[in-house]
Amino acid sequence: MAQSKQKVVIVGAGPVGSLAALYAAARGDDVELYELRGDLRDPATIPLNFTKSINLALSERGITAMRHSNREKMIQKILAEAIPMHGRMIHGRDNGNFWEAAQPYDVHGRYINAADRGTLNNALLDELEQTSNVKLIFNHKLVGADFRANKAWFERRVPGEATSEVEVTFDYLIGADGAHSASRYHMMKFARVDYQQEYIDALWCEFRIPPTDDGDFRISPNHLHIWPGKEFMFIALPSPDKSFTCTLFAPASHYEHLKSSPQKLFESFNTHFPGVCPDLITPDALQEQFETNPHLPLISIKCKPHHFGSGAVIVGDAAHAVLPFYGQGLNAGLEDVRVLFEFLDKHGVSDLSASLESRALSRQAAFQAYTDQRTADTHAINDLSKQNYVEMRWGVRLPLYKLRKQIEETLDCYLPSLGWQTQYARVSFSNQRYSEVIKAVRRQGTLLGFGLLSAAVSSIAVMGILLLKYPNRIVPLTLLQTSMQRIGDIWRNCLR
Repeated sequence: MAQSKQKVVIVGAGPVGSLAALYAAARGDDVELYELRGDLRDPATIPLNFTKSINLALSERGITAMRHSNREKMIQKILAEAIPMHGRMIHGRDNGNFWEAAQPYDVHGRYINAADRGTLNNALLDELEQTSNVKLIFNHKLVGADFRANKAWFERRVPGEATSEVEVTFDYLIGADGAHSASRYHMMKFARVDYQQEYIDALWCEFRIPPTDDGDFRISPNHLHIWPGKEFMFIALPSPDKSFTCTLFAPASHYEHLKSSPQKLFESFNTHFPGVCPDLITPDALQEQFETNPHLPLISIKCKPHHFGSGAVIVGDAAHAVLPFYGQGLNAGLEDVRVLFEFLDKHGVSDLSASLESRALSRQAAFQAYTDQRTADTHAINDLSKQNYVEMRWGVRLPLYKLRKQIEETLDCYLPSLGWQTQYARVSFSNQRYSEVIKAVRRQGTLLGFGLLSAAVSSIAVMGILLLKYPNRIVPLTLLQTSMQRIGDIWRNCLR
């Protein structure tokens, strides 16, 4: 005899929570999706950080996770409004002349997609609104939870109405309510959670490059534009309205320096980000946006476990706030949903013929498997994202970075049987586990380092023999010393 459906409560109606609701609904569960803010599709709803978020870079992992929801029309709509970015465009100035250099992301022509968060979120919510076993409940703040009794309490905060509290029961709750997660906070009262939070020494501020007077992009729309400044950087991502959403990443001390006078702001942009002002953003607009838009911190969070018993599990930034420098925050969160429900399916949690008690035990086993696999991977992408900040603001201009990239892409293109790929390709264009990406890249680095070292040592040996045999016809000995220093640089770079 068939048993009752499970009731799933999801906290947070952003892209990750919305996708989780679609997955749960597709398995026949009754789903209630609670959101602290008003309807996110309403332009009057104010974002939590009072600004637009950094543009999203939607790549293979996120797209794969959405495809597993079996909502193909929704995905086509999202991708139709996204803008392909085939690589980075590095900007600089030498001897007074501006230059730009494209660095393709992938030797096979694959690309990531610049997506507007609102467009993505609206498409998911529209799909949920048409799903009969889903209720969308806005203006409700999670204020308490008992994950042994499977109860939660929400404070109803509708503008113009008295505040009230509602009690909600559930079979399990999914917390998808962001880096400052109330779900995680209440779960930590029950689970022994190892928790690590870090604010890196960088703030971010949003800017906008408007379209041209005739409504076109001012710079190439199919690249992620970077002005590397060693200690800071300025980036620009294309938007559907032909503008660019830009972000200045810099240490807090640099922001204090820029705030001291408009002249210092203009001088800094002219020195470090050539061609931005006044060519792309007028001085007045630059100053207004710097003064008006908030200067926000960048948080990194790791925690373990990602669940408690059979009653609660967290996904997305609630489980692992990731720095934005790999463009994987959203993708990792969407992938969480796919991995979580794959384990739920594997353990038979959606089997309506099983008793609720049996399904609870299966759910606990699935949650444990999810924690065991996902914490290793989310810790890995957290570390990779932090490392990529250094690469973006400095490494992209280094000869050794370009050399390794060229060698790895050549091997990938002409000797695909070796399975050689760049780290970026593994992260952005595959569904390989993040923790396995790190292992594979370290292995490649070791092999590449030995290969380059062997080639360099052989060359030095030949030069040394020639120097001894023809002392008057070979370049000075200092060349050998310089070459040995270069070998050391190559070795350290390949093993990093």
